[in-house]
Amino acid sequence: MSDFNWSKEAEKQWDERSSGWNTISKEMWKSGSRKEIAPFFAKHVELNGAVCDLGCGDGYGSLKLAELGYLVTGLDVSEEMIHKARGTNKGNTAQFIKGDISNLPFENDSFDAVLAINSLEWTEDPLKVIMEIQRIVKPGGFACIGILGPTAAPRINSYRRLYNEKVICNTMMPWELDQLAEENGWGKADSLGVYKRGTDQMPIGSLSTELRQALSFMWVSMLRNNK
Repeated sequence: MSDFNWSKEAEKQWDERSSGWNTISKEMWKSGSRKEIAPFFAKHVELNGAVCDLGCGDGYGSLKLAELGYLVTGLDVSEEMIHKARGTNKGNTAQFIKGDISNLPFENDSFDAVLAINSLEWTEDPLKVIMEIQRIVKPGGFACIGILGPTAAPRINSYRRLYNEKVICNTMMPWELDQLAEENGWGKADSLGVYKRGTDQMPIGSLSTELRQALSFMWVSMLRNNK
């Protein structure tokens, strides 16, 4: 399988998954696991700023940001997802283009902030993506990056790597994202933990960051560009 092309395989698989994803995405952003992300984002990024939604999928995250007043550009590797994102955002100013988040088609310092929810771990080289994000975000700007936490069942998409098979999901731990970012020019501004039902009776807020991350379904880091 030496001819495996991560980007092309990711495009193929997300094209195939687009319809199924579209049936659950709206609910995730409206009342599910992603409902707190847009308000969390708005706490740090000034309204009316230029924002890039990396791995925008079918565009519901972009819609939430556009409704808040941000100038949104969405990018995704899947043509089918881009088509759905344009439909989702019909009537607002959000724009969408097809592309690979590992090689962004934007000028330096083009955006005030980036949103990348559950997209970084779906790349072959997460560090390269972090450096590309730093390139396109203005000094002092932000990157809001969400990755699957240890309790997230979708992490199964990376399991077959243990059989030395090629997969398009590059599982990482929340602490690995934070350390990778901090070692490469980003500062930690804030974080948001998303948890499964059943943890609501637990004193999550009183736990250490390490334990809160270990229990998370998704971990969202707000990073400041220190370049």
